[in-house]
Amino acid sequence: MVDYDREEEHTTPEQPKRSKKGYFLSSLIGVIVGAVLMAFLMPYFSNEGLDTGALDQQQNNNNGRESIRTVNVSVNNAVTKIVSNVSPAVVGVVNIQKSDIWGESGEAGSGSGVIYKKNDNSAYVVTNHHVIEGASQIEISLKDGSRVAAELVGSDQLMDLAVLRVKSDKIKAVADFGNSDKVQSGEPVIAIGNPLGLEFAGSVTQGVISGTERAIPVDSNDDGQPDWNAEVLQTDAAINPGNSGGALLNMDGKVIGINSMKIAESAVEGIGLSIPSKLVIPVIEDLEKYGKVKRPFLGIEMKSLSDIASYHWDETLKLPKDVTNGAVVMGVDAFSPAGKAGLKELDVITEFDGYKVNDIVDLRKRLYQKKVGDRVKVKFYRSGKEKSVDIKLSSADQLGS
Repeated sequence: MVDYDREEEHTTPEQPKRSKKGYFLSSLIGVIVGAVLMAFLMPYFSNEGLDTGALDQQQNNNNGRESIRTVNVSVNNAVTKIVSNVSPAVVGVVNIQKSDIWGESGEAGSGSGVIYKKNDNSAYVVTNHHVIEGASQIEISLKDGSRVAAELVGSDQLMDLAVLRVKSDKIKAVADFGNSDKVQSGEPVIAIGNPLGLEFAGSVTQGVISGTERAIPVDSNDDGQPDWNAEVLQTDAAINPGNSGGALLNMDGKVIGINSMKIAESAVEGIGLSIPSKLVIPVIEDLEKYGKVKRPFLGIEMKSLSDIASYHWDETLKLPKDVTNGAVVMGVDAFSPAGKAGLKELDVITEFDGYKVNDIVDLRKRLYQKKVGDRVKVKFYRSGKEKSVDIKLSSADQLGS
C-alpha cells in the first residue's frame, strides 16, 4: 500500500537518505559562513555602493597585477551651482581715461561689478567709486569676453559705491541681494571677481565670514585725518586688486556684500573687506533716483577735540575739566541747518540726538543715520557753559532755501 500522508523519499545506493536534521545543520552553516563573508566585505561598501578600488586592490595582492581604481566624483555641489548661476552677473569694469593733450584715451585700470537689476531697455551694475573715479569712458566686460559701453548713473565717494547703466540686450543674468544682517561669523562665503585685471576674470575664492560690523577709518577728503568709519564685513576669502566691486555671496547664492578693499600689509594675510548689502541697497537706490546720495548735513566744518592741543581746551575753549571728548566747530555756513539754529565757531558738540559724541567720526555716524527733514537735539559747550539747540536737518542741495 501507498501512504499518501507522507512525501515519498527516493534513495539510491550511491545517495544515502538525508534526515531533516541534516538539512537544518547545512543551512545553519551556510548562514554563518555568509554572515562572516558579509562582515569581511562591509568595510569596502560605501553609501553609494561597492568601492571597487578596494576589491581590486585585494585581488591584485593575490595575483600581483598593478591596481586600477575607479572613483566617481560628483561636481554638482552647492559651490559649483552658485558659481554657475551667479558668475554671468559678475562683470569686469574698465576705466578709460584721456592719457595725453591730444585726447587719446587708454585703459587706466579695471575692477569688477555686479549686475543687480534689468528691465526691457537697461541693466544696472553696482561697483566701487574708486574703480570708476576719473574715468572719461567706462566699459563693461561680460563673461563671454565681449564689451559694452556703460553710462555712469551716480557715484558716492563716502560709501565707495557707484551705479552704471548698460543696454540690456546682451545681459543674461542678474544677481539678487541677500540680507547681510543675518550673516554670522564662521559662515561660508564665496567671492567672485577679476583679481589683477580681466586676464583672471571670473575668479572664484571661498572662505568664511571672519567678522561682522567692522569699523574701518576712511579719509574721504585726503586731509590725513579719518572722517568716516566704513562698516564692513571681514572675510578670509581672497580679495585682491581687481576684485573691487565684485560679489560676496552666501551659500544661498545671494549677494551679501560688495567687495571693496583688503588690508595689504606684509604682516597681514586673509583680511578682505566687503560693504554689507544692508548699506549698499539704500545707496544704489538714491544713486538711481538722484545721481547722488541725499544725506542730511549740518553745514559745519569740524575737528575732533582730541586733535586739538590741550592748552586750548582751557585757554581758548574754556571747557570744564570733565569734558575730554567732542567735536569742535571750526566754521559754520550761516544758511545751513547749524547756522540757522545758532551754532558758532569754537562751539564744542558733546551730544547729538541723545548720543554722546566722542569725535567727528562719531558725530557723522549719528548724523548719517538720520533722514532729511528730521529734527535733532544738539548739546554743546560755548565759553565753558553747556547749551542745547534743536536743528532741522536738510540736504546740501537745499542750502539757502
